[in-house]
Amino acid sequence: MADLNLAVIYYSSTGTNHQMAQWAEEAGNDAGANVRLRKIPETAPMEAIESNPAWKENYDKTQNIEEAAVEDLEWADAIVFSVPTRFGVEASQFRAFIDTTGGLWAQGKLMNKVVSAMSSAQNPHGGQEATVLSVYKTMAHWGAIIVPPGYSDPVQFEAGGNPYGVSATATENGIVEDIEDAVKHQARRTVEVAEWLRHGQGNG
Repeated sequence: MADLNLAVIYYSSTGTNHQMAQWAEEAGNDAGANVRLRKIPETAPMEAIESNPAWKENYDKTQNIEEAAVEDLEWADAIVFSVPTRFGVEASQFRAFIDTTGGLWAQGKLMNKVVSAMSSAQNPHGGQEATVLSVYKTMAHWGAIIVPPGYSDPVQFEAGGNPYGVSATATENGIVEDIEDAVKHQARRTVEVAEWLRHGQGNG
């Protein structure tokens, strides 16, 4: 699997999706993939960031993480996105990044990428599922191979039972649910399906 490339691409304001992305990165490395962890560039004004201590702390803490570029999408065989919900859809920073991918899409270079997505919100029913499904609608336009976790492992139930992608409830005290194992399972499953695609295997 040493030649399979996994991009873990996230946007995080206060750190929840950064943590989820780190778990996905760890699982990808453990599965033997070449992994790139990339953060989506911040577009919010500095005044807004500085007005929220948790946002400013996470902004400063992650300065050493490379920003995502369309080249990372072209490089990747598989992609795990982690993005917070804003009113039931992805944060605007994520949409701004996606809107830069038109050139790759026009060349067919996003076709057949194996993609999975995760999300978070401040309460258990804050739009996480709708956000993941919104990501998947875009992936359908890419012609990507969408890989939800489904109920492929019991850890999904321990993490809240979202079959579309792991979802987190983010509070000032951290993530409410015990989702680390579910995130890692989703990342491994994404890599596994990418391997099946490359080698013509699977359960079909």
